[in-house]
Amino acid sequence: GLDDVVADFLADPDCPCERACFGIAGPVEGRRVKVTNLPWVVDADRLEQRFGCDRVTLLNDLEAVAWGVPGLAPDDLKTHNAGSKPDGGGNAALIAAGTGLGEAGLYWDAGRLRPFACEGGHASFSPTTDEEWALRTSLAREHGHVSWERVVSGPGLVAIHDFLVERAGGSIGEPRPRPGESAAAIVAAAADEEPGLARDAVQLFARLYGAEAGNLALKVMAVGGVYVAGGIAPKIIDWLDQGGFMAGFVDKGRMKPLLEAMPVHVILDERIALKGAARRELDD
Repeated sequence: GLDDVVADFLADPDCPCERACFGIAGPVEGRRVKVTNLPWVVDADRLEQRFGCDRVTLLNDLEAVAWGVPGLAPDDLKTHNAGSKPDGGGNAALIAAGTGLGEAGLYWDAGRLRPFACEGGHASFSPTTDEEWALRTSLAREHGHVSWERVVSGPGLVAIHDFLVERAGGSIGEPRPRPGESAAAIVAAAADEEPGLARDAVQLFARLYGAEAGNLALKVMAVGGVYVAGGIAPKIIDWLDQGGFMAGFVDKGRMKPLLEAMPVHVILDERIALKGAARRELDD
């Protein structure tokens, strides 16, 4: 659990800790978090008592990233859509695919952005093509409810590739590597191969990533910008540049012009969650 990680960190006598802020991948309920993809329960009161901290704050991990957004420098971003009002105010949105799919919003308040958490990655996946419906049907047999996280995440990329292989009449094969290793292998194969299933998988993944980013942008009216974070986007940035991501992002019928006007950036700073948690703790 997190307690043991903190104990190791604080074992250094030169590292006293009076206050701490943690970004946790799960919904924060009061001062506790049940981590979504790990068998952990993180309790702020227990951490304070065990380690003698004056205050421990728990944030959803994407809320922590969102706190870091206002401090980003131009070199920390790769812009995919400049938008029509890139310097204006207004709400912003944050989406991040990695082990799971995290989402957060930032609302414009008195000249500054204020983050808020959500669990939008667990909302129901909404396919729009025959291929996507077949993917959803395949995943429903295994999971029952099919969320966006089931397709837009590291394990989601693996699931898309497996679906395409089986649909083409191939066999997945055993033993399987871990999902993170599998996703990296698929991205590497897509970069090396001529047109094939790995490339098809990454292209479909990029379009679905853009589609859900566009859904989130509409829900929070993100005229101030959409930020794409997480471990996957920087690794597939060339694929995002090829147009599938933005095609999925703006494919919203009558709302297409609104989405075309929104700036879209990929965050390159790998330490933004740490910086955001620190910024949140110093904000009080």
